[in-house]
Amino acid sequence: MAAPCVSCLGEFSCRLFLGRSVILARSQGLWRASAAGLQAGVGSQILRLIHTTGVSTRKDVPASRHETYTEDFIKKQIEQFNLGKRHLANMMGEDPETFTQEDIDRAIAYLFPSGLFEKQARPIMKHPELIFPKQRANQWGEDGRPFHFLFYTGKQSYYSLMHDTYGKILQVEKRQSQPPPIDALPEKTEARDLIGSRWLIKEELEEMLVEKLSDQDYTHFIQLLEKLVTLQGGPAEEEFVQRFRRSMPVQSMQQVMEPVQYDEQGVAFSTSQGTRKTAKAEVIVYGQGSGGMTVNGVDYLLYFPVTQDREQLMFPFHFLDRLGKHDVTCTVSGGGRSAQAGAIRLAIARALCSFVTTDEVEWMRQAGLLTRDPRVRERKKPGQEGARRKFTWKKR
Repeated sequence: MAAPCVSCLGEFSCRLFLGRSVILARSQGLWRASAAGLQAGVGSQILRLIHTTGVSTRKDVPASRHETYTEDFIKKQIEQFNLGKRHLANMMGEDPETFTQEDIDRAIAYLFPSGLFEKQARPIMKHPELIFPKQRANQWGEDGRPFHFLFYTGKQSYYSLMHDTYGKILQVEKRQSQPPPIDALPEKTEARDLIGSRWLIKEELEEMLVEKLSDQDYTHFIQLLEKLVTLQGGPAEEEFVQRFRRSMPVQSMQQVMEPVQYDEQGVAFSTSQGTRKTAKAEVIVYGQGSGGMTVNGVDYLLYFPVTQDREQLMFPFHFLDRLGKHDVTCTVSGGGRSAQAGAIRLAIARALCSFVTTDEVEWMRQAGLLTRDPRVRERKKPGQEGARRKFTWKKR
């Protein structure tokens, strides 16, 4: 468990372990009072102390869903957190107004060094909203009647969301089925580009709805959203879909792209290297050409008699629709013909990144053109005929 705040101003911070609960005493007086209460056997005081200071981590939220925290309790915890943050900033010689969560984590790790392997057992200081589970608002009035008409389903937020999603699907289908006016210009509808984002996972959706969902409920909701994406809706539907998407870091931004160079004649070219097994290839791709390719000074049709190896070399150009637009000069050594073809393909794909857009680079990454093939020949094992093959068993 973790305490919502840690405040130290000329006082000693102590932790009292009672079962699974952890009590953080901010003064020696509180420690003596809790110890005296423990010796006297006053169970009510200890339980009250545990209830006010014990905090559940997110891992234990499903087991303690019956616990409720009032708004006054959360406000009090936030005030203590802000006070502790100011004390911590003063101790570290920082400005309390610009003291961020990263600074807090760094200060806690410096002031309370811990060699515990489990991170959840180390002392932390987080905002109460990140520690305490989100509480559902009051769902009924003073007369005892529920506000929402789906209250008795047990999952009113989920079914209300499903109802709204299906309603938007019906609206889009109705709008598309109506014939457009005669004098109206055709609307330009662009397909939604979902590259670089993902759907909310089940835990994130449960946190948003403050309801427990089954795998089947989550699957049905994602299917409805995917159906809404296939229908070319308007800005309202686009904004609704983006509420349940989370951006992901684009891996193509981490791809090192060689800058375009120019020779004496002013022709643009790019160089790159590629490997496959023990084969190593160096490639020069020219920005303008007729599709010629030489490998170690020999035409690639003569160097690679197998059709499959030739297709490996042409696949990056075919994927980007650039067949016959570049000239390539390759130098390869080591390995066999198949490994050399794989090394050249990787080098060509990396060199083509200098002549294409960022979106095309991302498409190449998703197609596996920019990833090295890690497969190598498996070693022979002792007591066996080969890497996997065993000797023929004989009884005598």
